[in-house]
Amino acid sequence: MGLIYETPDDWDRAAQKRVVLFGMSGLGKTHVSNMLRDAGSWFHYSIDYRIGTRYMGELIADNAKAHAMQVPFLRDLLMTDSIYIGSNITFNNLAPLSTYLGKPGDPEKGGLPFALYQVRQREHQAAEIAALLDTERFAERAFRLYGYPNFVCDSGGSICEVVDPWDDDDPVLGTLEDMALMIWLKGDEAHKQELVRRFDRAPKPMYYQPEFLLAAWDDYRLETGLSDDKVDPDDFVRWTYARALDHRQPRYEAMAKRGLTITADDVARVHDEAGFNAMIARALAAR
Repeated sequence: MGLIYETPDDWDRAAQKRVVLFGMSGLGKTHVSNMLRDAGSWFHYSIDYRIGTRYMGELIADNAKAHAMQVPFLRDLLMTDSIYIGSNITFNNLAPLSTYLGKPGDPEKGGLPFALYQVRQREHQAAEIAALLDTERFAERAFRLYGYPNFVCDSGGSICEVVDPWDDDDPVLGTLEDMALMIWLKGDEAHKQELVRRFDRAPKPMYYQPEFLLAAWDDYRLETGLSDDKVDPDDFVRWTYARALDHRQPRYEAMAKRGLTITADDVARVHDEAGFNAMIARALAAR
């Protein structure tokens, strides 16, 4: 199937421009999406925000309430409906979602039992697929209700883990490429090393493909000799991160065959809507 915009002229003349940005977290997807939204004619649809509100919002809130119920003072207030506990997730602050997802390992270091961690991973997988399948409806809704002619889907870094990039009939990818221009924000080895350095400073929970996660968990415990409940959660996700990036790279590459590839350096040089449109036009001309 061809792209919905085949040439620079198709892109420039399009009454409605729709794009799906994908790639490693930290390479500029949300930055570009915020920039386009601020231009005034683009609707910003954040997959992670949709996951954390529509599909996992209740789970996130219930988890916070469960922790609050362990504190007598807060328990009494909750039981009498005197306080309200909810998630204050935003496009730029996804901490409630990542905190719920958690990290496996030693409970005294904030780790989750591995079986519970797997449950939350499966919950995230289902939620991400559902949020991705909502993309076309939101694009139509943004135009019908609010009059936004243009639409940017800001996908999560784990999009490549919840689809089969090599399956021409993958339902999620098929839906996305039918309604928008798929754009891979591609990083190089220097970007990867910088992402690893950032992650080492502040290791965060993330979603992993189930087979990759099981292999990483087994390999880490074999290498360290630690039992499940003695694994340092931060050390495990640090150990896994660079491996996860390497695992995702060929998956992104396969997805990119359905659209365009833009380097992270090119993205970093874009500062406004006009620059973004020109960058896409150049990429279409070079394709």
